[in-house]
Amino acid sequence: MAPVRAALDRTRIADGLAPLAFRLYLAPVMWMAGSSKLAHFDSTVEWFGNADWGLGLPFPWLMAALAMATELGGAVLLLLGLGVRWISLPLMATMLVAAATVHWGNGWLAIAEPGGLFATERTMEAAERLSRAKAILMEHGDYEWLTEHGSLVILNNGIEFAVTYFILLLSLFFSGGGRFFSLDFWLWKHLNRQVRT
Repeated sequence: MAPVRAALDRTRIADGLAPLAFRLYLAPVMWMAGSSKLAHFDSTVEWFGNADWGLGLPFPWLMAALAMATELGGAVLLLLGLGVRWISLPLMATMLVAAATVHWGNGWLAIAEPGGLFATERTMEAAERLSRAKAILMEHGDYEWLTEHGSLVILNNGIEFAVTYFILLLSLFFSGGGRFFSLDFWLWKHLNRQVRT
């Protein structure tokens, strides 16, 4: 057992790879979300504020601007590995707000699936509609061309992705940017060297 433990302990030299992987996964996700809000800022503000067909949040201009800035700034900071623990907090808050206000009512699944543990009446009905849409497209369209680069699906827009991103950010909050592959690591190392001299 001791040799196995020693072998596992030697892998700790690469413990910065997991935070790096999380950061590289999350950075483009946050960038796309923030840049989409920026590109359609007026309609984003309307959606944030409208209670009839949107989120009905107070101060929609401020909320949209904060979400956009958090996602864009967060993407850059995650990519650099700078202030990772700090930026994880507002990004986690953004994911919680998104999960609660946008995705919660749709259940767990991001993509509608008719079966499995997280299937709901909504996803089962979506699967029926998808089946009918496929039949129509096979009969009247070029189905092979339409599906050449991927299958047709119905977006359920559940909390699955928001929760996944939250968990990755929570891990980064506790681990930081990681050893060797983050500016945080090198800045901390430099500051510690300065304190000792």
